[in-house]
Amino acid sequence: MAARERRRLTDSAIARLRAREIEYTVWDDRAPGLGVRVRPTGGKSYVLLLRSGGRSRRVSLGPVSLRTVAEARRDCLARQATHEPDRESAPRRALPRFREFVEGEWKDVHFARYKPSTKTTLRSLLASQLIPAFGSVPLDRMSTARVRRWFDAFSRTAPANANRGLEALRQIMNFAIACGYADANPAAGIALNPRPKLTRFLSREEIARLHRALDGLTTRANRQQVDIIRLLLLTGCRRGEIVRLRWSELRDDKLMLEESKTGPRSVPLNSQARRILARQPQNGSPFVFPSSRDPSRPRYSDLDLWHRVRKEAGIEDVRLHDLRHSFASHAVLQGVPLPVVSRLLGHKRPSMTLRYAHVGDRETEAAAECIGEAIARVLDGGGAGSGG
Repeated sequence: MAARERRRLTDSAIARLRAREIEYTVWDDRAPGLGVRVRPTGGKSYVLLLRSGGRSRRVSLGPVSLRTVAEARRDCLARQATHEPDRESAPRRALPRFREFVEGEWKDVHFARYKPSTKTTLRSLLASQLIPAFGSVPLDRMSTARVRRWFDAFSRTAPANANRGLEALRQIMNFAIACGYADANPAAGIALNPRPKLTRFLSREEIARLHRALDGLTTRANRQQVDIIRLLLLTGCRRGEIVRLRWSELRDDKLMLEESKTGPRSVPLNSQARRILARQPQNGSPFVFPSSRDPSRPRYSDLDLWHRVRKEAGIEDVRLHDLRHSFASHAVLQGVPLPVVSRLLGHKRPSMTLRYAHVGDRETEAAAECIGEAIARVLDGGGAGSGG
């Protein structure tokens, strides 16, 4: 049924095509053999149907985003004009290997679209994981079994990064399919590692223990990491926002972050955070926390001191990102309205902040007691209404 769907293809008509539960193709009524394949993911690519000796095969002409329908028609007619059925039995051209594809076509089309922080993450994943694991594999030989073995091994040491790597691989292979280099995505059927529930935040007592542990571990060698950890708790910023903080982003009593997960944003600084930033040495580096090896770059984002700190403080189940949760939760406990907390965290919607604004049993019990007392006062003060 899908193969018989024909219409006059225009750029606007193609843009209106919507994904369905199964893949389908719409064929052009002007250039015989030219079609647009629409996948359940929403990806669209031009295809050309070449016939020979009673048999036909599809050839990919690449993603719709790379050319207009007029250009696709010209390519279609040119290929049909030079198509020689006798060559059908010739050996199939060699397909690019994963490394060649990533460093060539995929990089040319996709990489420039990403934010700088995403580019940094992708470069790291490609260099340390994806290219070592799949670089020499032809794109049509990428198997689900091989991808699963890599993902399981990576997940044992870094489940969150393994998820990022798998998502990057899926995107790369989807583009390989659109380019006609593969028929199926070997990463499509592999489930991501479950994310831990965001229910952990530090109590007042735990925060006090954390600061004592940081005081005890403050040495000249550790000073930079200690200050970064304290800033994460005092500002609610993400780790990358503090680790890669530039001097040019400091404006009096606030940070004017040029790049964050949700775009540029400002972060008000309390007096404690301002004191920490004021004592950082300015040695010509553009970064507040520069690399000791290369001051022109920020320090490495891994804060290995955190493992020692949380052990000393007796909070070994706390992740570094939980400091951000703690900032949000204590703001809510202090009566700060949720929209204000949302802005402090840099969320686009207050609903996103609800994941971070946790409260503990002690605070819940205290709130219930307050509510009960308030209702009791109303009843004692003349609640003469009838029961029922």
